[in-house]
Amino acid sequence: MVYWQQEYETMNHTELHELQFKRLKQTVANVYENVPFYKKQFNEANIKLENIKSLDAITKMPFTNKHHIRDNYPFNLFAVPKKKIVRIHSSSGTSGKPTVVGYTSTDIKNWSNIMARNMAMIGLTEDDVFQNAVNYGLFTGGLGVHYGVENLGAMVVPSGTGNTKKQLEMMLDYGVTALHCTPSYALYLAETAQEMDIIDKLSLRIGCFGAEPWSSNTRKDLENILDLKAFDSYGLSEMYGPGVAFECQEQDGLHIWDDHFLVEVLDEEGEQVAEGEKGELVITSLTKEALPLIRYRTGDITRLLESECACGRTTTRLSRMLGRADDMLIVRGINVFPSQIEQVIVQIQEITDQFQVIIDRGRHHLDEILVRVELDDDAFTGELKDLAAVRKHVENELKTILNIRTNVELVEKGTIPRTGGKSQKVIDRRNAL
Repeated sequence: MVYWQQEYETMNHTELHELQFKRLKQTVANVYENVPFYKKQFNEANIKLENIKSLDAITKMPFTNKHHIRDNYPFNLFAVPKKKIVRIHSSSGTSGKPTVVGYTSTDIKNWSNIMARNMAMIGLTEDDVFQNAVNYGLFTGGLGVHYGVENLGAMVVPSGTGNTKKQLEMMLDYGVTALHCTPSYALYLAETAQEMDIIDKLSLRIGCFGAEPWSSNTRKDLENILDLKAFDSYGLSEMYGPGVAFECQEQDGLHIWDDHFLVEVLDEEGEQVAEGEKGELVITSLTKEALPLIRYRTGDITRLLESECACGRTTTRLSRMLGRADDMLIVRGINVFPSQIEQVIVQIQEITDQFQVIIDRGRHHLDEILVRVELDDDAFTGELKDLAAVRKHVENELKTILNIRTNVELVEKGTIPRTGGKSQKVIDRRNAL
């Protein structure tokens, strides 16, 4: 068995809990002294640092959520001076102010080690050529994975997104053996490679896929068509970015790194669920310097898996993410809220406020959003005089807010079904594929 940092990956539970407790105390002291938001939160909850005697103290601490990060935009949750920040990443800010995350040089080093650990766990070596076909820039996906693969010693091809035939050309010319992208884009790459009759010429053996929901059937399709082993990954920018949890070669749950993160899976009342039961994933960062977060509510629903993994690692394992505690959708790696769509819909006079969102895999296996909206009785009495003009206007307004192309279908008033006075807002067909 190959490990990147075996002393942490196979640590016995007693030693691991001692390490977590030590790092939790350091993190709490750091945020209390350096982040006014947390000092206020802890004082209001009457939590004193000297009373933190065990890991169980975490259950008394206040939660943090995405709204807190937005409310403290851009840097007010940082626990270090601005001069110590060497990089920032952020969300797109499509539903208000973006969530900004910062990194010290130590944070970058830790993130790189976490990613290298993941890559070693799935069998990547310095002999591999790794094509990173995701966005580089303010999103965390590109650089986070890039640094980890370089740390491992493999060759990185920073291909970014788009230009599918060029992506495949690079795979052929550079002898690419590992690929990182969204699963839907991987299916499109596979389909295009079949059309070009080059499947047998590819050298792929490992695929790392995430940033959007995907099913077991999609995994089978990718493994069968591209002749690789497809691994699921989980990450969020608030906890570095990609690589927070990753499958090993057993493909039996996601390992989350307990030396860096303290994990809770909670029910709707905020109580820890039993192993095997589903709940919301709540994470406390234990090693982050720039943006340490206490009990961060991820909004992701998962299960704690019961038995230790056959790979020999003793870290906490999670099931695949089972959904969201809120109404957020992840489409092509972008967070989309139906409430954002509603904000656009209600401001357009030619349509009613009734709408329905249908998410499906398109012809090229890429996520597609269709928004069905009802025409108002007086739809054509204003500046927009026909169906095409109304549809184009709605599509443009949605793209401005969502930062993703959206198809619009105009239907007659009363067409969208109501249940209890409300329409069924979202139909997500992706998990059926």
